[in-house]
Amino acid sequence: MNDRHARLAILAAAAVGVQVGAAIVATRFVVGQTGPASLALLRYAIGFLCLLPPVLASRRLRFDAKDVIPIALLGIIQFAVVIALLNFALQTVPSGRVALLFASFPLMTMLLAAGLGRERLGLRKSAGVALTLAGVGIVLGEKAFAAGTSPEEWLGTLAVLGSAFAGALCSVLYRPYLRKYDPLPVSAFAMLASVGFLALLAGGEGFFDGAPRITPAGWAAVVFIGVSSGVGYFLWLWALRHTTPTRVTVFLALSPVTAAALSALLLGEPVTVQLASAIAVLSAGLWLALRAPA
Repeated sequence: MNDRHARLAILAAAAVGVQVGAAIVATRFVVGQTGPASLALLRYAIGFLCLLPPVLASRRLRFDAKDVIPIALLGIIQFAVVIALLNFALQTVPSGRVALLFASFPLMTMLLAAGLGRERLGLRKSAGVALTLAGVGIVLGEKAFAAGTSPEEWLGTLAVLGSAFAGALCSVLYRPYLRKYDPLPVSAFAMLASVGFLALLAGGEGFFDGAPRITPAGWAAVVFIGVSSGVGYFLWLWALRHTTPTRVTVFLALSPVTAAALSALLLGEPVTVQLASAIAVLSAGLWLALRAPA
């Protein structure tokens, strides 16, 4: 593996970790103005439009016939399923908690990659990624003993964990296609497939019955989410092409740090002692995982 590419892959993964946290906060801000599937549709329609010009310029949007359906299905899961579940959760769960629960993604990725024979488990890597589970446990423990926790919040919590599992599965299964094709056309085609599927879900929410009732500030958030998602997803796939899935996904530990800071600053959400403790545990896990051999 090229050392320079491996270092750039780590930087790309770190940028995506920050982007995920920022997008979660922006989603929490605007999701009340539209439905979860409708917001996901807007997000990835904008993201696809951002990727389309460079894809057309490169003229590389060609896949073997046998790979078209698998890449499309991975795109539908990665975008339609993962993001719709996240958007659903953000209707009832604070953004900092959502980002922290979603950071269980690396642990799930490691276990899936090892189970499918795509990656070997090392003691240091296992210990580092397992700390993400400890961080999630802190948050779930806080929820378990909190008075007045509604069934909707628990359903949102389960939706986040389901979203993380679906994303982890895609991160592992994408690897063969990223070795065969450039990340840019794979990103664009997967995103386009998800837009078609999300249009069906958004239609059930009444998205096409009239113009979306979104405020100017809400539209600014939607555009930010869409553009950053298009760029971020390309960086994500590029990183997956040049290093292991676990080393890429472990950088999602940066998302709760970003989300907690931005949600406190912009949305007035409190940063609890439990949340701060969980972020510290996740940061320790990131440090350990990065010290492990690639």
